[in-house]
Amino acid sequence: MSTPLYQLKAEFFKTLGHPARIRVLELLSEREHAVSEMLPEVGIEPAHLSQQLAVLRRANLVRTRKEGLNVYYSLASPQVAELLRVARTILSGVLADQVELLADLQATQKQVRPPS
Repeated sequence: MSTPLYQLKAEFFKTLGHPARIRVLELLSEREHAVSEMLPEVGIEPAHLSQQLAVLRRANLVRTRKEGLNVYYSLASPQVAELLRVARTILSGVLADQVELLADLQATQKQVRPPS
């Protein structure tokens, strides 16, 4: 019996569910990076970055190539970058709605306050 698509999608999104992994994918959306280049950008310990990269490799979201002593990472598919762009668009809309709601609440609160 095969795994239902919704379960596979849930596993896929769990893989994306870590800030360091998202940051790595954002960096790789720009260009290929060596591990040493990603360390200061991701801001985690080298061992932890290696663990996160391993998760992304197992999920087939990134590819590696070795050149001398350096290991370079790139996105396995350009659709990963597109997914991150779509997520940014969705979040921008959600946050804009929240800012608007906050402004409405603050305006209502000022109207309800009795004068001092």
